[in-house]
Amino acid sequence: MATATASSASIRERQTVALKRMLNFNVPHVKNSTGEPVWKVLIYDRFGQDIISPLLSVKELRDMGITLHLLLHSDRDPIPDVPAVYFVMPTEENIDRMCQDLRNQLYESYYLNFISAISRSKLEDIANAALAASAVTQVAKVFDQYLNFITLEDDMFVLCNQNKELVSYRAINRPDITDTEMETVMDTIVDSLFCFFVTLGAVPIIRCSRGTAAEMVAVKLDKKLRENLRDARNSLFTGDTLGAGQFSFQRPLLVLVDRNIDLATPLHHTWTYQALVHDVLDFHLNRVNLEETSGVENSPAGARPKRKNKKSYDLTPVDKFWQKHKGSPFPEVAESVQQELESYRAQEDEVKRLKSIMGLEGEDEGAISMLSDNTAKLTSAVSSLPELLEKKRLIDLHTNVATAVLEHIKARKLDVYFEYEEKIMSKTTLDKSLLDIISDPDAGTPEDKMRLFLIYYISTQQAPSEADLEQYKKALTDAGCNLNPLQYIKQWKAFTKMASAPASYGSTTTKSMGLLSRVMNTGSQFVMEGVKNLVLKQQNLPVTRILDNLMEMKSNPETDDYRYFDPKMLRGNDSSVPRNKNPFQEAIVFVVGGGNYIEYQNLVDYIKVDVYTKIQHCPQERLSRITKKGKQGKHILYGCSELFNATQFIKQLSQLGQK
Repeated sequence: MATATASSASIRERQTVALKRMLNFNVPHVKNSTGEPVWKVLIYDRFGQDIISPLLSVKELRDMGITLHLLLHSDRDPIPDVPAVYFVMPTEENIDRMCQDLRNQLYESYYLNFISAISRSKLEDIANAALAASAVTQVAKVFDQYLNFITLEDDMFVLCNQNKELVSYRAINRPDITDTEMETVMDTIVDSLFCFFVTLGAVPIIRCSRGTAAEMVAVKLDKKLRENLRDARNSLFTGDTLGAGQFSFQRPLLVLVDRNIDLATPLHHTWTYQALVHDVLDFHLNRVNLEETSGVENSPAGARPKRKNKKSYDLTPVDKFWQKHKGSPFPEVAESVQQELESYRAQEDEVKRLKSIMGLEGEDEGAISMLSDNTAKLTSAVSSLPELLEKKRLIDLHTNVATAVLEHIKARKLDVYFEYEEKIMSKTTLDKSLLDIISDPDAGTPEDKMRLFLIYYISTQQAPSEADLEQYKKALTDAGCNLNPLQYIKQWKAFTKMASAPASYGSTTTKSMGLLSRVMNTGSQFVMEGVKNLVLKQQNLPVTRILDNLMEMKSNPETDDYRYFDPKMLRGNDSSVPRNKNPFQEAIVFVVGGGNYIEYQNLVDYIKVDVYTKIQHCPQERLSRITKKGKQGKHILYGCSELFNATQFIKQLSQLGQK
């Protein structure tokens, strides 16, 4: 959440560099090297595909010499004169299939890259298969890549997408989970976190809450890092592997938190662009899939309605509009799309006007550039056409995405839900009864109503009386709600009441600026009548607050008993570890049990506010230093075992609440 510096290149950059090196036969990739790349085939499994797809486009793969990228378990024809780069998990079935490829002599040579470290016995299986197939010389390299995590932003990563139910909130909180199953879940999480720190090139200081799944992860990760550091000859944290990381004198802080510290935020209706896209649309690994209805009105009576077109859009760092506005409140996004569209039309009109003045409507760009100097204006306008077309593509993309989001906001009254939930979470006086919203047939889906009620139930200090609860349950049932999630939250609340007080969410955060239709100009693409223009004020969610306490070394009852691990101390436990007394500049907050874009955005905003506060309370001579350092003063990464939206989370709660 800070501009990457020499000492702390973003995790996205580091993972991308590692992938490019792998695709270049594990030799560092030189960007400006002349000549053709070596043409090769990329073979990956679903895990490998999920890691690569948010980071490298098909064009970038082609630039690296990848002519074909195929799934390991698909039917593949032999290409005997081409080298193959494999990028797969070291699972039993993957190893069997690779051995089969060797026997069938599918490729000229084999560069085997494992996402996570391969065991000795599986390595021997490959060696035996290579011997049996007389293909020993063709197996060119075997590498452990330690890339078993998915980077979605410069400052955000998630552990897995395939088999994510194995490390889900439900998996960790199942009442019938056995010790062996829990060990497997924890080992899976720790393996990915270990890969993350190898790629980051840093050994963290670890803090975690006691008596939670986060503590189990901390103990295991500490042990794994400690063992690796002890084996000096094979340690992954020395020498070249660290890259720029070894020049970062301060080590990062890893804060491991358990999802159970805050169950309200993942259910919360949201108001910022990226979080809304994830909540109401099909948004997955930075790609949003939209269904577009095609001309129903033109079809003759009785004809079958035309099939909906599915369209996919990648929302990537290259998209400047997305980078700028993904954390903005939705009304602001709608307004910005409209402004971009108007500025594009003005530029387009200028090109047309200049062409018509000079009688060049039909001429191509080559002819224009050969004209005399007084056409310089037109030449520059025409040369910016590719840029203009790209701008138009992004405007169309965001018009479509924002329109789809707006349809959900209007149909489900999401602005009303968002504002009401904010008031509940910040203990502000409510202007409307909860029962009225639940009973209103026009306000939201049954799931929206359930989310609202669960937030109320989680956030109240005093649980409603049995009589009141029955009344709420009846209203929820009448509205078509499934009550299983409530069943689980009741058990959870009874348990956490014994353990600790409910999370606090700070003071109120929204301010209505009247209806949006007044804000938007009349010619807008977005008809926003009736949608509230809510302005957000920064307040720290529980995860951000915990991170702030631990980063700034603040004394706070919420975090004072957090455990402390330093894997670089070869001996020692909680009590004997000397504590770092200085505030941390770099931190990773990782949520065991699943995370969401609302928390991610809250951390981004926390950094911005921190920089702004420093600037406000600063003598003039230090101001330039802070604004230069500003964003790089603090660098925070957000990670989670899985990324879910409220629909996916409520489904897990429902499964946990089933009798």
